[in-house]
Formats: sequence, C-alpha cells, structure tokens
Amino acid sequence: MSRKVFSAEQIIGKLREAEILLSKGQAVGEVVRKLGVSEQTYYRWRKEFGGLKGDQVKRLKDLEKENERLRRAVSDLTLDKQILAEAAKGNF
Repeated sequence: MSRKVFSAEQIIGKLREAEILLSKGQAVGEVVRKLGVSEQTYYRWRKEFGGLKGDQVKRLKDLEKENERLRRAVSDLTLDKQILAEAAKGNF
C-alpha cells in the first residue's frame, strides 16, 4: 500500500467527515475505511489536529517552522562559541 501525504487542510476535512459519520452511529473501523486511512493514523490525526480550524493549523505549522529555524540558529551559535573558547585557550 503506497503512502499518501495529506495537507493539514485535507486532514481537517477528513476529521470533520469522520465526526459526522461517527455521530450517525457508524463504527470507527467503518469510518476509517471510508476515509482511506488506518485507525492508528485517524487517532494520531485526532490527537494532533482535533478541535483545530484551518487557519489555526496553518499558524501551528508556521510556528513549528519558525521554532525549528530558531533551534538551528541557537545550536550554530553555541558551536561557534565553543570553537572560539577552545581557540582562546590555545587548544587547537
């Protein structure tokens, strides 16, 4: 089975569709089959995106990208500081 990559907006749409089907009394197994994903994927999506709206998901992804960029910047600066400290000691 090939792996599909869904955008955040698609995931939100599928979760809303699942909520509708579940409220009509269908079992989770039937719902995930109709959505074309596994139960594990459904529960992971629900944990990560449950209760979010489309604009909130976009904001979340933007913040995650910014956080990753800042983490990289801090690690680069820490490495530079360590290199300069060793060079100042004369241990090169």
